[in-house]
Amino acid sequence: MNNMDLSIVISLFNEEESIRELIPWINRSLDGKGLTYEIIMVNDGSTDASWHIIEEMSKTHPEIKGLCFRRNYGKSAALYSGFEAARGDIVITMDADLQDSPEEIPELVRMIREDGYDLVSGWKKKRHDGVFTKNIPSKIYNATARKVTGIKLHDMNCGLKAYRNEVVKNIEVYGEMHRFIPYLAKNAGFTKIGEKVVHHQARKYGKSKFGMDRFIHGFLDLLSIWFLQKFGKKPMHLFGAIGTLTFLIGIFIAIWLIIDKLVAQAHQLVFRPVTDQPLFYLALVAVIIGVQLFLTGFLGELVSRSSQDRNKYDIKKRIGY
Repeated sequence: MNNMDLSIVISLFNEEESIRELIPWINRSLDGKGLTYEIIMVNDGSTDASWHIIEEMSKTHPEIKGLCFRRNYGKSAALYSGFEAARGDIVITMDADLQDSPEEIPELVRMIREDGYDLVSGWKKKRHDGVFTKNIPSKIYNATARKVTGIKLHDMNCGLKAYRNEVVKNIEVYGEMHRFIPYLAKNAGFTKIGEKVVHHQARKYGKSKFGMDRFIHGFLDLLSIWFLQKFGKKPMHLFGAIGTLTFLIGIFIAIWLIIDKLVAQAHQLVFRPVTDQPLFYLALVAVIIGVQLFLTGFLGELVSRSSQDRNKYDIKKRIGY
């Protein structure tokens, strides 16, 4: 049973400069709000002093809980583990780089509690990033995401989000799917998804861990998640249907060629042997491809029914658990 109001899940990788400022900022933002909360710091295999600082601060800040991965698994793995550990009725996610403002948290909590949202996503309407390296690619990416997912969010990938606890407990975040948590939530039946304009801070320390390649990967992941959500449970519906259609087209062409030859023979007309016609080989290829696609769908059905543990991460150390 949940015994607190709020869980704040923060995934981090090499953010030693930011942590000492972030925790007090969160505490100031929630002071006097009447909320009980925990701060779950998930150290995603940092190679700097991040975990040492978390251990040190946890001695004077009992609200800090910590998970330390043995190596870098990625943001999706960090969020998944943080979601598993979260006990709060409402779960907040934010980045550790000081670009997400904790002062937005009380309003996000209010929107979940009073407005009845399942999920509220931040919208960095005014960004303090490079125009050509972040702003324009982000607008294009988010426009595509809105088209594919049907969710009218301006900033699908914003790290600052609020969720009902049951949302994070009923979705599986793996690979690079942290970019599409609203879509995962929608497909899990949590359809009341809102948005709030949030203040975006300029990066104070270090540099971004994500380059331009994240947008290319993002588009590919978007196609992957669309396919998996639509056909992941029933791959035969896609491959079987296309394979059957291709097979039938090939068979129809082959039968038509044979009938055409027999008719020409019956009327003593000039005809070409079936095997001398390029169309026959196209028909043969269609039949073979159709069979292969059908078998792909069948194998996909077998794989989808087999259990697999995609989210098993080696947690080296823990604080508060």
